[in-house]
Amino acid sequence: MKKSIIKIFLPAILICCIVASCSDFLNKHPYSYTSKGFYNTEEGLRDGVTGIYPLLYINLNWSVPFPIVLDAYTPLGLENAQNTTISAGGGLNPSNGTVSTWWSGLYSLIARANSVIYGASPTIGTMSDIAKQYYSEARVLRAYAYYNLISTYGDVPFFTAPVTVDEYQSKKTSKVEILDFIIAEMEDAAQYMPWTAANRGRVDKAVAYGLEARAALLGGSLNYGGNGQKYFRTAADAASKVIGKRHLASRYSDLFNLKGQAKSEVRDEMLWELMYSNQGTRKWHWSSYGQSSRNYGSSVRYPSLMLANTYECTDGKRIDESTLYDPRHPSKNRDPRFSVTLKTEGDTVEYYTTSGVNKMIVEAYEPTTMFYSGSAGKWYEGTNKDVVGTTSGASFINAGAGYLWYKYGDEVSEALSSQTCDIALMRYAEVLLTYAEAKIELNELDQSVYDAINAVRNRAGMPSVSEDRKGNQNKMRQLVRRERKVELIMEGIHFIDMKRWQIGDIENDSPSYGAPLSSIRYEGLSPKDIPDFKTDERHDLNDIPSFDSFKSKLKVRDINRYWDQAFSLWPIPQSAIDKDPNLEQNEGYK
Repeated sequence: MKKSIIKIFLPAILICCIVASCSDFLNKHPYSYTSKGFYNTEEGLRDGVTGIYPLLYINLNWSVPFPIVLDAYTPLGLENAQNTTISAGGGLNPSNGTVSTWWSGLYSLIARANSVIYGASPTIGTMSDIAKQYYSEARVLRAYAYYNLISTYGDVPFFTAPVTVDEYQSKKTSKVEILDFIIAEMEDAAQYMPWTAANRGRVDKAVAYGLEARAALLGGSLNYGGNGQKYFRTAADAASKVIGKRHLASRYSDLFNLKGQAKSEVRDEMLWELMYSNQGTRKWHWSSYGQSSRNYGSSVRYPSLMLANTYECTDGKRIDESTLYDPRHPSKNRDPRFSVTLKTEGDTVEYYTTSGVNKMIVEAYEPTTMFYSGSAGKWYEGTNKDVVGTTSGASFINAGAGYLWYKYGDEVSEALSSQTCDIALMRYAEVLLTYAEAKIELNELDQSVYDAINAVRNRAGMPSVSEDRKGNQNKMRQLVRRERKVELIMEGIHFIDMKRWQIGDIENDSPSYGAPLSSIRYEGLSPKDIPDFKTDERHDLNDIPSFDSFKSKLKVRDINRYWDQAFSLWPIPQSAIDKDPNLEQNEGYK
């Protein structure tokens, strides 16, 4: 598959501005080059906007795209280190490197966008329709950065033009004011863009409305300014504009590998992607290499048992309510998205090497397992590095919860150590679920809500909304939250959803349990060893399981996991406060 990413055409002076600004929490750009009219031509504006996109590649963790990293900072994902990660609470402090990198990366994007928007503003009204499209792209990119800032940090410094020395000492602006700015910006910017961008990886009308819906859903859930219902209405209206303009791909699994992403229907669903390239100067990532079996990768990130237990059985019922669930064979009779996203004991995985497409049986307990050689065309028994060897301590079974990530790992076209499949920043499936959630919160349970959810579920091979859920706001709320988890995990969505739904306390109220102990193994479990989701109404609503009745049989980690209400927002980086004495730290942090 031939792929290319957006080419960058930047005058030397602009490159210097980007490089020189990286150390500041908000880039400071001089007015000199904008006054010379560089952005007053269509070509100049095009090149300036093209130069914003590279700043999306915010490296939070070992060349792993940020949407994947962010969801690892929730209890639906685990990292190798215990109780020191952001998700477990222990590492969330103003000096944390990830906290600072996310902040500075987003402000670098804003600064680059501000310089372009400010430079083009005096003449944009008289410029061509294409120029107005470029101008709108810059506004969408800036709004995207501000959305991530307010959802992560709350009130933050807010600028819509290059920063002066005096403004650099500004206080924080209310997240409500910034949210309203985002919504208004997206409504206006959408007018000048096509429904599908000509160049893959660039934003378009669908992204503008999708971002408006995403932002308004945040304001609705957290009742910004006491106007929660107004924001839910805005979210539903914005999402409805996209419905029917783009479409779902026919196969969920095609969305997350190089071969599938070549299909036009996948392009249609992928509203916005972080682009990578296997042509010319390659641009690659390590998404799956760091979360695969030790037999062919270097596992340091793992899915949690909490996530695995969220997937329904094929009858559309949660595992504690379905007669199809067998704890001794947890991957059988499950939502097909389970096997696309996760692999566990007894499952087969495929992986590419220069010798061809190979296979392996996932084995959590034995020192050997079965491998298939693509070059030899036969199966053989080999050493299982997930169980034995010098690197086995960090395997999915020894350090994780007994599950491997497979989403983005189902790659049979290239090695995972230099992966170039694109990473989803926004998909049509999210827009459908955002529309459904907003309408549910408005208690408008009409057929359009069921149609939106059914489209996502049916594409995956799951049954439509059951009759007992229809008309029941709480059951529909539970279903749409469940769908957002299993459909959108590893796309950076749950990182915000956990904050929106205010469930950090119950997602983090117990250690991380995992696969059965080696002395028990799966065959040692009882058919009755099923987690309890109904310890109270909030746990039931949000599918948060308790393993108390059989926890002695399970591996356990993150024993000292805890939650502080301050963790609902990240702290303002200490480096930013040191540079701006008027910048107040978020409540609960020192």
